[in-house]
Amino acid sequence: MSHQPTPGDWEHFCSSGPVYGWTVGLYDTLTDHIKMSHEMKEMPAGEAQRVVDTHDEEQREAQDLGQPHSSKLVRFYAHPWTQILLISFICFCLPGMYNALGGLGGSGQVDPTVAANATVALLSTTAATALFFVGPIFSWVGPRICFLIGGWTYALYSGSLLYFNHHDNGAFVIGSGAILGIGASFIWIVQGAIMTTYVEESQKGRAIAIFWIIFNFGGGIGSLASFGLNYNSKSGTVTDSTYIALMVIMLFGWLLGIFICSPSRIRLAQLHKAVETEKHSIQGTVMIAIKTISKWRVACMLPLFFCANIFYSYQQNNVNGMTFNIRTRSLNGALYWMAQMLGGLFIGLILDMPWFNRSMRARIGWLVLFVTGMAIWGGGYAFQKWENARLAAGHKQDIDYHQGSLSTGPIFLYIFYGCYDALWQGFAYWLIGTESNSTARAAVLVGAYKTFQSTGGAMAWRVNALHASAFTQLGMNWGLCIGSLLIVLPSVWTVADHTTVEAEAGYDGEKEEVHAKTVDEVEA
Repeated sequence: MSHQPTPGDWEHFCSSGPVYGWTVGLYDTLTDHIKMSHEMKEMPAGEAQRVVDTHDEEQREAQDLGQPHSSKLVRFYAHPWTQILLISFICFCLPGMYNALGGLGGSGQVDPTVAANATVALLSTTAATALFFVGPIFSWVGPRICFLIGGWTYALYSGSLLYFNHHDNGAFVIGSGAILGIGASFIWIVQGAIMTTYVEESQKGRAIAIFWIIFNFGGGIGSLASFGLNYNSKSGTVTDSTYIALMVIMLFGWLLGIFICSPSRIRLAQLHKAVETEKHSIQGTVMIAIKTISKWRVACMLPLFFCANIFYSYQQNNVNGMTFNIRTRSLNGALYWMAQMLGGLFIGLILDMPWFNRSMRARIGWLVLFVTGMAIWGGGYAFQKWENARLAAGHKQDIDYHQGSLSTGPIFLYIFYGCYDALWQGFAYWLIGTESNSTARAAVLVGAYKTFQSTGGAMAWRVNALHASAFTQLGMNWGLCIGSLLIVLPSVWTVADHTTVEAEAGYDGEKEEVHAKTVDEVEA
């Protein structure tokens, strides 16, 4: 259902975001009361007073459970938006720089086969570990330790490509890719759990948008730097300095992980109530995972997760890698990730619109994905017919961005591909956020997301490595994406307006025993 926008709605929408809410707590408190006042206008006086009392009690509880006598610096550190911005900048340094490499086409190598096989190894190990290995570890040791376990593997992979530039050792690159896949499971589960649970339900779209902007700014900056370093390159591979610079940035991002805050210290009432329903024993963690994954709504989301990365291999190696020269591939990589910034902002704002309830926003988000998907993949079909004719005439990796009439159309198509990727993944993460406010359960859902995303991506990269025709890959991507949108529609249609504490306690209304062991005890 929708309602007419009011000044209070807009004030809440603008003022409770990362800028004001992160720098000072005043606007968060102010806009909470503005929103509450609008909701209570039609309530009886007694019921309205109970709402006020409950709200005040929740806020006091959040403060008490966080840091009861902490300094302003500690409260700032434990603020939800501080942690959102921190994990965003960390991902700027790690997967953002990895994306800069991938956006070059074949990770900057003349023969993209080694990079494609390394990516298959990466995605295969991610798929094997994300759900039933990393997810439970997250519940036992918390986000900080999980992150430190996995973060260093990004620098290892970049180093293997530097080594390959001189020694042509493809096995080392593929092995490093497999290790990175395990490390990436830790990173993405930490990131996903923080992004989908550390902020209020009404702000989750904006949390996704902020993350997507900062994270993809890493890919954009990395690609622009590579564009400058390789501007006069004729070799078809990137220079050693590109790999060295990326390694340094990746190691810096890994070290920032020591500042990640555990969920029980975050100043957010809904998160603390969800944490109280979690189990931290082995049996309890397994039961949480099974109950979460066995829900029919989650089962309908799995094809959506599967398709989240299937188009990367075709877009990076066929569209970008086979069409443009090295410096234009670098430029396109920057444009691709910057387009993701715009796409993430767009879908985040749509999914947080204050004029519609959450169920209506879910349907609007789905419609945006369906319409834009049909339009963009249709444009990709027209491009591929044109590209096949060029390849048949012997034109390969030859288009430069200076050739305006020839390069403009393909470059803009690549930009729209990047934007659609952000729309897709932003919507998927937001759906995950509608299922739970608990970091442990969100870690399971993100683990399922990464498992199926990586399985689909590994399949697509293997198809690419086997040199399937570009039309075959395009048709596969288009068909699977639209099909998965149809399958997820029942889940979208039944999104609840709020996630209740009772649902957090046991999805079927069963109360679970609360264990005293907390993540803080492990991380202390």
